[in-house]
Amino acid sequence: MKLKGALSGKNIIIRLMTWMGLVMLLTIPTIAIWSAVVGPNPTLSQLRILQVLQSFAFFILPVLIAVWLWSDQPVRWLHLDKGMSWQTAGLVVVLIIVLLPGINLLSTINQQIVLPDWLADMESWLKLREEEATLLTERFAQADTIPQLMLNLLIMALLPAIAEEMCFRGTCQGLFVFGTAGPSYTKARLHTHTHVAVWVTAVLFSTLHIQFYGFLPRLLLGALLGYMLCFSSSLYVPMLAHFTNNAFAVICFYLEGKGLLEADKVDHLGSGDTLWLGLVSLAAGGALLWLFVRQQSSALRREVPQAT
Repeated sequence: MKLKGALSGKNIIIRLMTWMGLVMLLTIPTIAIWSAVVGPNPTLSQLRILQVLQSFAFFILPVLIAVWLWSDQPVRWLHLDKGMSWQTAGLVVVLIIVLLPGINLLSTINQQIVLPDWLADMESWLKLREEEATLLTERFAQADTIPQLMLNLLIMALLPAIAEEMCFRGTCQGLFVFGTAGPSYTKARLHTHTHVAVWVTAVLFSTLHIQFYGFLPRLLLGALLGYMLCFSSSLYVPMLAHFTNNAFAVICFYLEGKGLLEADKVDHLGSGDTLWLGLVSLAAGGALLWLFVRQQSSALRREVPQAT
């Protein structure tokens, strides 16, 4: 308990340093031991194990330990104390699926960006990283059977949704919004610093994926997830949205492997000849987001009399 008292400083800088220190303390030994044991050419099964280890060492465990040090109510601090209704869950899933052609359109726009000549080396490196990430994703997504599909959904959709939302929306956004205060979006949601926290977190979320040519759609998706937390006060909401987005891609890869779908066509749905669908998607997504905000506001008004 003395350690907890020493590291639970209310200054946001102290909290960030504590969190980052825990990330390095857990991640560096994990990667070092893994590299020494496995070697430079891991199998697909070994890569999947590494993905799980990284999710826990880089995202989940540092967050859990840090928030335990900062708060006497870590579950509440992370907004894991409040669930969501079936109506909210259904609306979130529909919203993400409706937005997919719009996300494809934003991705196409992002890919048209050309860096200045003096950044040619960086541009080449970014393209190489993009190709490597695509190849790695395709390798991960290989699945011939339903059990393999379930495993991919667990490792590539559910685990990242839980881990990354705990890290970015649950912890990072919470620090930028509240600083020394306890988490309560119901009082801070309309403040300027709340919007700044959402967008700063979204920038970090997109940047740390190190995929420049997907930066714009991931940035806006990160902001959407951030605002979902603001208006629902439940981390399960952005977790579900994140899972839906990832799960759709995993299922598309599986169907492509079965010859039932062309994933490349799905990836370009909303751009090119189907540009109109991308525009409709963004407009419909905006309408569904407005409906989501109305729904959450109504739920909040119903909760207030009970709280008083």
